[in-house]
Amino acid sequence: MSFPRPLRRSISLSPARTLRLVVLGQGAVGKTEMIYRHMAVIDGEMVHFEILDTAGQEDSLQIEEKIKWGDGFAVVYSVTDRCSFDEVMRLCFLINHIHSSPKRSGGSEQPPVVIVANKKDLQFDRMVSTQDGENLSKALKLPFYEISTRDSYEETVTVFSTLYQELMRQGHFSPGSFKRRTVSKVMEKIPKMQAISNKGCSY
Repeated sequence: MSFPRPLRRSISLSPARTLRLVVLGQGAVGKTEMIYRHMAVIDGEMVHFEILDTAGQEDSLQIEEKIKWGDGFAVVYSVTDRCSFDEVMRLCFLINHIHSSPKRSGGSEQPPVVIVANKKDLQFDRMVSTQDGENLSKALKLPFYEISTRDSYEETVTVFSTLYQELMRQGHFSPGSFKRRTVSKVMEKIPKMQAISNKGCSY
């Protein structure tokens, strides 16, 4: 899943709310792991997104560390890759399992998760129908978006906005307490790697 270019200069985050978003998905979707920092205005609020776009080739421990780091999650599959679609349910279950652990602090509500079907522009290569995505989202009771990150930046912002609004509903942010949050040190232990496209499903 492609995102805006990382900001290379430091910026003041004091007036902004901060959301840590983890993008999860199978490696065949094609991603390079890195943290993006992006500012956006949502409903008149300046929001600072720290977006961890994963490589998709991690072991279980690495995935668990990333899920613990995140506030909200976009579980992404490619409409041209049936295997990546089949991986969505497992990742959603893993998010809920980790955040329901007694070791996790905070309220009882599960973190916001959205299901994102990417590459809708590649209609001739499509292997997963829109109906398949909608049926899965209904079964998991999660929001669903079918987008093209290549063609529409606005569609990606809509995904961010949905996660932000749900965090606000849960009371994740307290007005007046816009404390700067830094990237967790645990992220330094996770190697950057280039995703390898697989012909078969890998789990």
